[in-house]
Amino acid sequence: MKKPFLLVVFTLSVFCSFAQSVSTLKLLVGTYTKKGSEGIYVYDFDLNTGEMKQINKATGIEDPSFLAISPDKKFVYSVCETTGGQAVSYAFDKETGGLKEINRVSSGGVHPCHITIDNTGKWIMIGNYTGGSLSVIPVSENGVLSEPIQTIQHTGKGPNKERQEKPHVHSVNISANNKDVFVPDLGIDEVVAYRFDEASGKLVEGNTKKVSSGSGPRHFTFSLDGKFAYVIQELTGKVSGFKYTDGNLEFIEEVSTLPDNFTGKNSCADIHISPDGKFLYGSNRFYDTLVVFEINQENGKLKQKSQHSVLGKTPRNFVIDPSGKFVLVANQDSDNIVVFKRNSKTGKISPTGKEYKVSMPVCLKFL
Repeated sequence: MKKPFLLVVFTLSVFCSFAQSVSTLKLLVGTYTKKGSEGIYVYDFDLNTGEMKQINKATGIEDPSFLAISPDKKFVYSVCETTGGQAVSYAFDKETGGLKEINRVSSGGVHPCHITIDNTGKWIMIGNYTGGSLSVIPVSENGVLSEPIQTIQHTGKGPNKERQEKPHVHSVNISANNKDVFVPDLGIDEVVAYRFDEASGKLVEGNTKKVSSGSGPRHFTFSLDGKFAYVIQELTGKVSGFKYTDGNLEFIEEVSTLPDNFTGKNSCADIHISPDGKFLYGSNRFYDTLVVFEINQENGKLKQKSQHSVLGKTPRNFVIDPSGKFVLVANQDSDNIVVFKRNSKTGKISPTGKEYKVSMPVCLKFL
């Protein structure tokens, strides 16, 4: 039982030494290309000032809405969130930020909206939203993608007739042990669990967890110590917390991402935990805020601490830099990325005054 604790201590020490030795990070931005975006953008992000400077881009790709980075940082992978869904591989130049396309393959379904890579760097997993399916794609040592070796079709529907008429896989999440894969499906109100074999790349369904009817589970994250997991609900604006042990999720509680007196339209999107493991953040679209929760380190329960305007419309993904100093929010419908400063003691964020125009930003990833 001491190993997870040692891992946390090691991870924190790495973050601290990293923050002291590195002043600039590469930031990748995935977008929708419907209104003028040219594709994927690469920025230098200054960890001292919070400033962003565009240094490169990848064009010739339609709707690269979500990105994944190989463990060795040599390759970047993107979805094309289209009816002819694709996965695209790029060689990444860490000096110039250049992205050189390697190849493209089918995502195994319609409108792939999420992509992740396993710890070995040999397997990509993609969630196809409209297709309601999950695909596993092999990756060679030189970043070349092969066609999917496995595509799993989810079945069922939920009570929301407009949004849950069929399965809608919304994210794919791999545990630190590289064995457990949790797949929130918005359409069927389930976090579908799989056991992953990193040698063969195959998935076998495990202890799937039902969530509240009509909730629409979307994005998912693990606590820093690996004892808990959380899923944010798109349709009801709540977060469900679970105790996580060896492929199993045990329900703890469900809490709202909104103020007690809130009335109106809302749709949650993204969820992340601060590098120190103390705070959980979620994005509220239409209400247009980030919510901050304090995490009880003993039982995993959440206490809402504050709400913060994202200074834009429809926050999709957001990212916390590895030092925990800054939070960057991608506002899809106001075409801007806003940089906030983060208070490590309270978890609260405050505007830095720095805002960068990007057409329909969706995904933010630091290297």
